[in-house]
Amino acid sequence: MTIHTCQALRACRPPLFLSSKSTLQRSRNCKFSVQNCVIDPNNSRKLVLEVKEKLEKEHSNLPVGKHGRDDEDMILWFLKDRRFSVDEAITKLTKAIRWRHEFGVSDLSEDDVKNIAATGKGYVHDFLDVNDRPVLIIVASKHLPAVHDPREDEKLCIFLIEKALSKLPPGKEQILGIADLRGFGTENANLSFLTFLFDVFYYYYPKRLGEVLFVEAPFIFQPIWQMTKPLLKSYASMVKFCSVETVRKEYFTEATVPAIFRE
Repeated sequence: MTIHTCQALRACRPPLFLSSKSTLQRSRNCKFSVQNCVIDPNNSRKLVLEVKEKLEKEHSNLPVGKHGRDDEDMILWFLKDRRFSVDEAITKLTKAIRWRHEFGVSDLSEDDVKNIAATGKGYVHDFLDVNDRPVLIIVASKHLPAVHDPREDEKLCIFLIEKALSKLPPGKEQILGIADLRGFGTENANLSFLTFLFDVFYYYYPKRLGEVLFVEAPFIFQPIWQMTKPLLKSYASMVKFCSVETVRKEYFTEATVPAIFRE
């Protein structure tokens, strides 16, 4: 399930050759059911303003500014995620905005995460992949839940997601996640952190993660994946198990491949 921001909208575009009768009937059936029909920019603008007005009236205690209740880009993104359902977008937006405020996302700095980042367990790659996506790399063997503070792990996770999103080229909307599973052992397993990750990408950064590569997963990882997979539901299909060679050949050029996959 490689998530694409407007997948639901693209899927409903009519075939190139429809009879006028079919087209007319489609229009009548569509009306304003944006879950099944493409919405034009004017209507999307109206919906953004409608959400913005409702948030102001019903949730005036929410912060404003970038990533606040009046951030029109954020409102539009969540409308797309909810197939332009105003009520659903508002529900998800209020949850996301409150979480960002309570977690202190906007205040996170490199200095805040420097100690946990020094473990090398996660970082944003210097180069984009061949699809022009920023790349977030996790080295599973360096994730030690019995040793590291879970709150510090969460801070690093959010800091890296924000950093990856800041590297999005114009017109691009998603990032690539890579989990290097070489050397993974039971001491690296952490179901609670995986649950946190799922919540983060579903509720707070919807449709931002385009694909996840599980690289060289050892046999010991399989039962853990089978236990985790049902929790992810349909999102599990965005995961691709692959080799180091696949990462090198299909996702990067010789000049841009991450150093840990050059060997």
